[in-house]
Amino acid sequence: MTDLTHLDETGAARMVDVAGKPVTAREAVATGRVDMSPEAAAAIRTGSVKKGDVLATARIAGIMAAKKTAELIPLCHPLPLTRVAVDLALDETGVTVTATAATEGKTGVEMEALTAASVALLTLYDMAKALDKAMVIGDIRLLSKKGGKSGDWSA
Repeated sequence: MTDLTHLDETGAARMVDVAGKPVTAREAVATGRVDMSPEAAAAIRTGSVKKGDVLATARIAGIMAAKKTAELIPLCHPLPLTRVAVDLALDETGVTVTATAATEGKTGVEMEALTAASVALLTLYDMAKALDKAMVIGDIRLLSKKGGKSGDWSA
């Protein structure tokens, strides 16, 4: 079990000690999608959803979520984020979310990017659920990461 960094030698959960790691620039990009009816997508496009500006609300929710990642995911380190961006691409049948998180720190920001994308998607669902209860959230994944000991990676 020693290959799993969040488990100690007895198998108990632990927060990884990053004290000896160097501070480096790090960035991660995550994505996900919510599929919906063309009618719901059109309502978002025209701004006719009764709850308000769906895309702006989802963007802010994603940014806020990235900043709260360590409170939501038990073994994540709290990070001083230097940048969080949440981009939303609306098309005829849904919205694709791309979230970018960056820091200068001792551990990566993959979880912050994934959390931002996930919460933005959940917010899109919440804002439009009165229009389409059959929406499907999926395809949440890491697209890329930069920095740190393991180096750069992309899907």
